[in-house]
Amino acid sequence: MSGDHGPSVTVPAAAFALSEFPSLKLTLVGDRDEVGKLWQKYAAKYPGRVEIVHASQVVEMHERPSSALRGKRDSSMRVSLDLVKEGIVRACVSAGNTGALMATARYVLKTLPGIDRPAICTSLPGIAAHTHVLDLGANVDSGSEELFRFAVMGSVLASAIENKPSPTVALLNVGEEEIKGNDRVKQTAALLEASDLNYVGYVEGDDIYRGKVDVIVCDGFVGNVALKASEGVARLIHHTARDEFTRSLFTKLAAVAAIPVLNRLGKRLDPRRYNGASMLGLRGIVVKSHGSADALSFSHAIKEAVIEVDKRVPERISSVLEQMLLQRNDV
Repeated sequence: MSGDHGPSVTVPAAAFALSEFPSLKLTLVGDRDEVGKLWQKYAAKYPGRVEIVHASQVVEMHERPSSALRGKRDSSMRVSLDLVKEGIVRACVSAGNTGALMATARYVLKTLPGIDRPAICTSLPGIAAHTHVLDLGANVDSGSEELFRFAVMGSVLASAIENKPSPTVALLNVGEEEIKGNDRVKQTAALLEASDLNYVGYVEGDDIYRGKVDVIVCDGFVGNVALKASEGVARLIHHTARDEFTRSLFTKLAAVAAIPVLNRLGKRLDPRRYNGASMLGLRGIVVKSHGSADALSFSHAIKEAVIEVDKRVPERISSVLEQMLLQRNDV
């Protein structure tokens, strides 16, 4: 019910997802009358594959997480997470308030053994391949132990999603040399070097979009700034290109000639194809969609949840982390 557009986006996105996954069943949580009216357009095409569960409250995008947690027990967000906890559904996908979703998910689902803080992870496009980056804002001040656990979670997710047995893992730093970085980064590097993860060292900010590694680890403050700066650069490029192509008759003609290339470029870098950030470290699967997502974009977040359910990501994270912590204690 939340996000910038509410059920006008999430309901058609559900139909998109159902068309892509023939065995998928979805539960739409929100105002029964509003959601049901929108679903009537698709109900005949997908009989028996959608259930609507009523929720009388909505967590607003500006609402404080603590207020949502205490005062919105019948919100669509809370009801969805309760369904995950009860095992009625396998995952929750929301475009709502990120802070409220994380706080409520942590309260309702709890964290996996050995995980103190969940992390937000998403994949970003790159020159060679896309890269999974975490944490993107759930924790703004993480110590070396938390960063080590983020690396484990990111590695497991990348392995499951990309079908790579040993994805490469790197730490985001101010330089690639071993002498660079603060004590927290250096301590994390030592932990990763002593682990069974495929740790390849430090990378810098400009490496995020090169696709040279599978997983990049940082704390949430750094990750969120990097992500938002990237989104700003993307908007700048789009705005500048539009201005230049409409500057004169000649540039407008050039734009017509460039349309096939621009379309391919747009498709390759379309942020909608990368929508769906995983909240890793919880005892359940929670995927956060961008609040401004359209129907196609939100359907990709649903797809991310489907894949994580199929690959049993939380169980794999718990198993791998337990093995690594036991290994460290045995040394």
